Amino acid sequence: MSERSQLQTGRTAAHDSAFLRACRREPVPHTPVWFMRQAGRSLPEYRKVREGTAMLESCMRPDLVTEITLQPVRRHNVDAAIFFSDIVVPLKAIGIDLDIKPGVGPVVAQPIRSRADLERLRPLDADDVPYVTEAIGMLTAELGATPLIGFAGAPFTLASYLVEGGPSRNHEHTKALMYGDPELWADLLDRLADITAAFLKVQIEAGASAVQLFDSWVGALAPADYRRSVMPASAKVFDAVADYGVPRIHFGVGTGELLGLMGEAGADVVGVDWRIPMDEAARRVGPGKALQGNLDPAVLFAGHDAVETKAREVLDAAAKLEGHVFNLGHGVLPTTDPDALTRLVAYVHEQTAR
Repeated sequence: MSERSQLQTGRTAAHDSAFLRACRREPVPHTPVWFMRQAGRSLPEYRKVREGTAMLESCMRPDLVTEITLQPVRRHNVDAAIFFSDIVVPLKAIGIDLDIKPGVGPVVAQPIRSRADLERLRPLDADDVPYVTEAIGMLTAELGATPLIGFAGAPFTLASYLVEGGPSRNHEHTKALMYGDPELWADLLDRLADITAAFLKVQIEAGASAVQLFDSWVGALAPADYRRSVMPASAKVFDAVADYGVPRIHFGVGTGELLGLMGEAGADVVGVDWRIPMDEAARRVGPGKALQGNLDPAVLFAGHDAVETKAREVLDAAAKLEGHVFNLGHGVLPTTDPDALTRLVAYVHEQTAR
């Protein structure tokens, strides 16, 4: 049976994992846990294996991707692995001149500001990212019944990097384009939706058990602007991978006012940052969705008792949810003590064992 057929029929080794069951809003043996940015900078073994290798290069080496993705699974006993990559990898793969600068983030040599610039965004196919297919094949063989989450950057966040030329506090160029030339903006996001969907399809067809769409910067928008100018492109991405039958997770930062719309865009699971309680998030999202979140990453610096207290608050607020995946409200911070993460996983598993 082909991998796609297995995915469509649900017959994969990870199918009955706590993580995938929670995503499907089915009964679980315990609340599953994984952490955004669990594979990376907080781990000494990550820093050692990455030494002397640039970020984008490390994303294109299947041996490194496999090792880095597996490290937090071995160390923390998390319920899912997340594929080690970066949201700009598909843009680099189609020829966009960009680099990830340490301490800064993705920097684009020639920002996209005009209709002529759109021609630089050609379609992506599997041959552009053979290292992704190879790495996921290696990972699924190692992970067995532990699910692998694939991911991509959402069209708005990718557009923001491309238009600004790098990270931005106010997104002034992005919003100027969105408000000032809505037709060009829509065409830009539509093209990015196709690239993003293609990148997710490569990961799913290679063996990813779920996918997460990161819209890191979309919290900068008002709900009306999101609905009109962003939601159609995000919905196109989710719709493009719907037939695979894998859970689709949608996460953004500062998106408390957008949670209902983000679920409406097509996600099966809506990620929640730490700014609102999980029960209130569930009210905003509405029925028929699982939720993921939402411990403040900074709590991990407060000591074990404080971590347990705050984690208990998250679990209590999530107690009546249809499905809950425990996570942080954003990524693991670089100087987090790895042992704090390991203890947190054990605590959540113990407290929620059924």
